[in-house]
Amino acid sequence: MKIKSFEFNLRELAGSMGDFGTLLPLAIGYIYACGLNPAGFLVMMGLANIVTGLVYRLPMPIEPMKVLAVVAIAQHWSPSMVHASAFAMGVVWVLLASTGLIGRLARITPEPVVRGIQVALGILLAVEAFKLLSAGWALGAVAVVIVLTLRESRYAPAAVVLVALGLVMVSLDGRFSGIDPPAFTLPPLTVFTLDEVWESLLLAGFAQIPLTVTNATIATAALIRSYWPERPVTEGRLSWNQGVMNLVVPFFGGMPMCHGAGGLAGQYYFGARTGGANIIEGAIEIALGLFLAASIAGVFSVFPAPIIGAMMLMIGIELTKFARHVRPGRDLIPLVVTVAVSVTANMAWGFLAGMAAHRLVERAAGGKS
Repeated sequence: MKIKSFEFNLRELAGSMGDFGTLLPLAIGYIYACGLNPAGFLVMMGLANIVTGLVYRLPMPIEPMKVLAVVAIAQHWSPSMVHASAFAMGVVWVLLASTGLIGRLARITPEPVVRGIQVALGILLAVEAFKLLSAGWALGAVAVVIVLTLRESRYAPAAVVLVALGLVMVSLDGRFSGIDPPAFTLPPLTVFTLDEVWESLLLAGFAQIPLTVTNATIATAALIRSYWPERPVTEGRLSWNQGVMNLVVPFFGGMPMCHGAGGLAGQYYFGARTGGANIIEGAIEIALGLFLAASIAGVFSVFPAPIIGAMMLMIGIELTKFARHVRPGRDLIPLVVTVAVSVTANMAWGFLAGMAAHRLVERAAGGKS
């Protein structure tokens, strides 16, 4: 059976909303804490989604780089610093792709470590989900039931229903009244200095690299092979894509962006199967950026947190299921080590600890044979 490259239907629309749970909080933070122009980062993210969908013909999440986003928001970086950090990441990923380093790193990474990163990400998403659900357990429970009941529906997909439910609740509460009306806004032309590029690397960029290597590149490529074995995407190709888009978007108001196994799992879980999901998401983001830039942060901030939490929880559970791909026996040790260290410290240390555990287990097994 021929695999379709593009579909445009309610399930693809639902899938395109599958990673909104990670986008919304960071988008709000970038706008309020860093003063980022919503038109710039939404339109650039939308264009990146459309181009990526056309190139890969698969769902392929475009999301903020989380370490950079958290540090930038916490330290109230200026917009030019945010744009400089995106450019810095573009340089890093082009170098990793052009030298072949990312491919070599992927080849020496054992499957238990990759699966451990995916499981750890699922646990971390679930933890964040419970924080959001705590704002309204009853609504969260209803949202979970909607997900379980309608996730496979072609006519009322869960993500579409949940987003519509959230918007109706916001409207009924009268919280739309304080939001600015639509107005046309073009993305700005932005500049930054080389000093800011280097400073962003020192403050957070170097810490971002291991997370992007593990989650956005190696784990995402592994997830694609699991979902679409007939259409594998190499780690090198993902690295090129992340590099090129981050070299372009900061000059038009864009933020540092990458792929991500969690985002891909979310898209797939809620129905995305083709590049149409990226094109739909991109079109929505461009429309929001061009016409609702002045009000979008207000819309994001009043959207019911328990609904986002329910979506994130189900995605987290989905990611933990990838542990079943690891063979019973000695492969469980590096998986458990990777998960434990990733959850208690961070994914970079988890990756290194899992690699070390795998080498020790292999050496011990070799000594016994």
